[in-house]
Amino acid sequence: MILFPAIDLKDGNCVRLFKGEMDQATVFNDDPADQALKFQQAGCEWLHLVDLNGAFAGEPVNGDAVDAILAATNIPAQLGGGIRDLKTIETWLDKGLQRVILGTIALRDPNVVIEAAKEFPGHVAVGIDARDGYVAVEGWAETSEMQAVDLGRKFEDAGVSAIIYTDIDRDGTMQGLNVEGTIDLANALTIPVIASGGVASMDDLKQLQAAADKATGTIEGAISGRALYDGRLDVAEGIAFLKGAQHA
Repeated sequence: MILFPAIDLKDGNCVRLFKGEMDQATVFNDDPADQALKFQQAGCEWLHLVDLNGAFAGEPVNGDAVDAILAATNIPAQLGGGIRDLKTIETWLDKGLQRVILGTIALRDPNVVIEAAKEFPGHVAVGIDARDGYVAVEGWAETSEMQAVDLGRKFEDAGVSAIIYTDIDRDGTMQGLNVEGTIDLANALTIPVIASGGVASMDDLKQLQAAADKATGTIEGAISGRALYDGRLDVAEGIAFLKGAQHA
């Protein structure tokens, strides 16, 4: 599995939110490119970027910060937040992103995702952010009546490269991953799932790996943010464990 370090962008800064609340943002670095480079130097093989302002605005907002990150690093990066049409997807991929993450538009207009996955094979992921099992959109400000697994099933055989599943109520809380919910989603789909929300320590990665070993679905990796920033999860240790487990 892959350890994806999270770089959440708000007003040009690298922040972490608490349960997705924009007014509960902690700034960890005012230079996102510097933070991205630190993660690369620590051994990370991917970056997970989120344009938080863009998620609310419905269009890219922190483009300069993303450009700076791409210029400073040479490892693949995926980006979500405010990406809702094919033109924006093409623009980001042309700038060097490896993968775009479609969230709100996946619920609003699933056909855009299906078309994008066909147009840009291997470069489109779907972000499913859930509160109590139901999909939340518009920067998590609105909770829909659709369950996460039902949305995921809309993209079976569409060519989507991954599903990023976030349990909103655990995001930024350091309470641990919703391992059961993540595994249930992975088992219901053929699309690889990336776990997100609540990673607090190595124990969470170990629990996820143990559950993934028994799962019928595929867990591609886990996203961690706050735990990496405050030192509760050591980047190198986390990477080494997941690599070792994969090798074993």
